[in-house]
Amino acid sequence: MTPISIHELTRNYSAEVGRVLMPANNPKYTVLDIYAGAGGLSLGLEAAGFSVTGIERNADCCSTYNTNLRGECMHDTITPGYDFPNADVVVGGPPCQPFSVHGKQLGVQDCRNGIPSYMAAIRMIKPKICIFENVRGILYRNKEYFESFIEMIRSEGYCTDVSIVNCADYGVPQSRQRVILVGHHGGYRQPTGLNMQVTAGEALRNIPKSEQEEPVYLTTSMDKYIAIYEKASKCRPRDLDMARPARTLTCRNLAGRSSDMHRIKMKDGRRRMLYVREAARLQGFPDWYTFSGSRNNALTQIGNAVPPFLSLHIGRQIMMYLEAYQYATPIQK
Repeated sequence: MTPISIHELTRNYSAEVGRVLMPANNPKYTVLDIYAGAGGLSLGLEAAGFSVTGIERNADCCSTYNTNLRGECMHDTITPGYDFPNADVVVGGPPCQPFSVHGKQLGVQDCRNGIPSYMAAIRMIKPKICIFENVRGILYRNKEYFESFIEMIRSEGYCTDVSIVNCADYGVPQSRQRVILVGHHGGYRQPTGLNMQVTAGEALRNIPKSEQEEPVYLTTSMDKYIAIYEKASKCRPRDLDMARPARTLTCRNLAGRSSDMHRIKMKDGRRRMLYVREAARLQGFPDWYTFSGSRNNALTQIGNAVPPFLSLHIGRQIMMYLEAYQYATPIQK
């Protein structure tokens, strides 16, 4: 596997992303991606050399996944009683809404909490290694619940490794902090980041005209509301800064028309919402990756996705782990 060249990323981001994230041939290990979404996590794992199967309840997400990836995404809703297929590796980014600081952080009380189903998959499959991804907010009001989840992983015979990563350190043109929990049997190491970051301007260079939709401009009243918000919150202007990685992309600030929305300030002073392809590039998707459904649905899929470059790095580490360590008697910890 050719390693990512940060020089190539900054010189020709879209072309390099499209090359590096192509699925590898002759996959050796299998992965089950639960809560697969639009396939961001699976895309990076396929490029790292895995055969991936997804499970996702949103029909448009399944269509996106099955249109772009080699593996199949099953359109289904998982529960703790679900009959999960076998795999060498289990990965998943359950819905973040129960833990996000932008929500009520109801955690275990939230009907969207996917941790029980994720844990059921681990107990049933007993994979060689498992990866869990979620928002940093899971360490705040729900920290005690998250720690109990870690203990459940350990009770199944796994060592655990928890880290906070910024996707901008892994070639994603976006500052996006996420919690990564790994359950393994000893010897796994989190991937190290790159030495440079890709800016939004470098990522959005040369968007094909065919990908430039009818622009959606902010109204005068929206501009006024944004000015009031930025003054009251004393934050720097939230317009996309082309000289640095973008702010965190979410379904809320891509598809929603809030004061915190992602937008580009034009030369004539008008602001417009991001095109789907612009959002996709900032999340690290290649230009050949297409999204099913309406414009807002596509933006929601992108905002909820795991950046493929982050999963590519993680996938490479998983591959090295599986190659170096034979599955033996679990280490108790």
